[in-house]
Amino acid sequence: MEVLRKWRIPVFGIVDATLIVSSYLFALFFRYSFSIPGNQLSNLKNHILVIIAIYLITFYVFGMYTSLWSFARTDEFIMAISAGILAQVICLILLGIRGLGLGVSVQLLAGFLIIISTCSFRLSFRLVRKARRISGTNATKRGDNALIIGGGSAAAIIINEMKNFSESRYNPVAVIDDDLYKVGTYILGVKVVGDRGQIEAAARQYQASVILLAIPSISPENKKEILDICKRTDCRIQIIPRIEEMFGSDNLLGKVRDVDVEDLLGRDAIRLDTKGIKDYIEDRIVVVTGGGGSIGSELSRQIARFGPRKLIVIDIYENNAYDLQNELKYAFPTLDLEVLIASVRDKKRIDSIFSEYKPEVVFHAAAHKHVPLMEHSPSEAIKNNVFGTLNVAEAADRYGVRKFVMVSTDKAVNPTNIMGATKRICEMIIQSMDRTSKTDYVAVRFGNVLGSNGSVVPLFKRQIARGGPVTITHEDVTRFFMTIPEAAQLVIQAGAYAIGGEIFILDMGNPVKIYDLASDLIKLSGFVPGKDIKIEITGLRPGEKLYEELLMDEEGLRKTTHEKIFIAKPSYIDVTELKSRIDELRFLVDKGDKGEIAKKVSEIVCTYDISRFGSNQDNVSETS
Repeated sequence: MEVLRKWRIPVFGIVDATLIVSSYLFALFFRYSFSIPGNQLSNLKNHILVIIAIYLITFYVFGMYTSLWSFARTDEFIMAISAGILAQVICLILLGIRGLGLGVSVQLLAGFLIIISTCSFRLSFRLVRKARRISGTNATKRGDNALIIGGGSAAAIIINEMKNFSESRYNPVAVIDDDLYKVGTYILGVKVVGDRGQIEAAARQYQASVILLAIPSISPENKKEILDICKRTDCRIQIIPRIEEMFGSDNLLGKVRDVDVEDLLGRDAIRLDTKGIKDYIEDRIVVVTGGGGSIGSELSRQIARFGPRKLIVIDIYENNAYDLQNELKYAFPTLDLEVLIASVRDKKRIDSIFSEYKPEVVFHAAAHKHVPLMEHSPSEAIKNNVFGTLNVAEAADRYGVRKFVMVSTDKAVNPTNIMGATKRICEMIIQSMDRTSKTDYVAVRFGNVLGSNGSVVPLFKRQIARGGPVTITHEDVTRFFMTIPEAAQLVIQAGAYAIGGEIFILDMGNPVKIYDLASDLIKLSGFVPGKDIKIEITGLRPGEKLYEELLMDEEGLRKTTHEKIFIAKPSYIDVTELKSRIDELRFLVDKGDKGEIAKKVSEIVCTYDISRFGSNQDNVSETS
């Protein structure tokens, strides 16, 4: 085989020449009933070199000696047939002029035989390769029977790779497609056995261990419906990326990924009012505090798309800030980017930054958000969230910022923990300052973000990778979820609607039970909840409640022009009185008495349920 690779063109040329001579001889035998006249053999002998030269040159021009015929597809065979037809026409013209007496019928039959024999010779390489693959598969008994969902071009690409690469761990056994006209047909030898209603039965019948969703253009709702069916099987569920992400890859199967919880949400892509966003971001100096965090970094990516004159990212954690800096410089080479290491607690440092750069738009995402840890360190939550927000908000007022958009949380509504209560104070700060400042201050309130720092999903994945158990605090805990890009896009969009003092509420969809979320992640990983991976109930943690709310009783709700963004009725707080209470809080923080701190917070935030503060202080687990 190595010799064949090295001497490909000479070997193929000799074989083709042999096939050409044999085809003409057979045509003569057939034409003259297996008794060839002597003059015909003499004519063939005199002109056979010319004939061979015409065919070989034509084959070479059409690339028949450079194609990898072990991977040949329709295009290669069309080129081979075209080359044979062209060579035959040339022979008829040239040899006809020279008076070759072979006859048109002989030449046509010989040309037909040459095309058949040369293509068959090349096809044999593919057949040999396929036989080797099958024998290798049988020898190694490779597993992972794959049920393919989707009978389109993406499925054909994936099935072809599964069949033609011995390194593939997949063995395609059946295809599911909702198009009833495809049911009973075959895609590269794999049968389409039914629609989505047959997924469970097909998985059992064909002993599938993995289900591969191969519909790149599927809608979120449709994807969710199919994945909900797939979850009822014992199969691991995987998904292929969009077609444009697959092009240019030598290993398309390597791009297949596990299904994430985001795929199960069934949420539509965000529709943005790009004109409204451009009007307040394009050619403006924009600051993002907490820019190295999960939300802050995504805000920075999205903002960069809208052409700010300068983007200033502020974060105290240098590693995240450095990573984001490198990413943005690569993705947006023309972006005027400044990454600054600073803490929002440091009033002088924040004042200095605002004095130097004179930002026009501020996105304030810097905050401590971990509920159990903040219950143990309430003074740190207050320093970072309350005092930090006040520092940035006052600097925005002093230096004439046009819009100030603060990222808030659903935990600020009727809070049962210090973290949520401090974020409610932050909302009160921006609402009170909006009444006396030319700056438009707004807050955007939403729930948990999948994949963010401290999110429950990475924790569950780590626990599953360790073999379990997966720990949840209560079987009935529910939370609102959205993806990081979705949250960041809606925060930016809300800023376009801001006229000052609003609290924007994002449509989080339906709440999700954490227990169901844990079960889904276990199933998506190919395990059976309670059997392969156990789920343990650990009890509610300090400050945690069973469900979160997005709206307080005293807040009304009105629509915006965006279907996923609503506005809570502003509550009016006197800024002087609020700052006086914050000064009292500052005094208590300096003293360090946790109980007194919590009591003062409850005086500022009348909806804060202080009764649970200090309970179970020794029971701090990872976040959920």
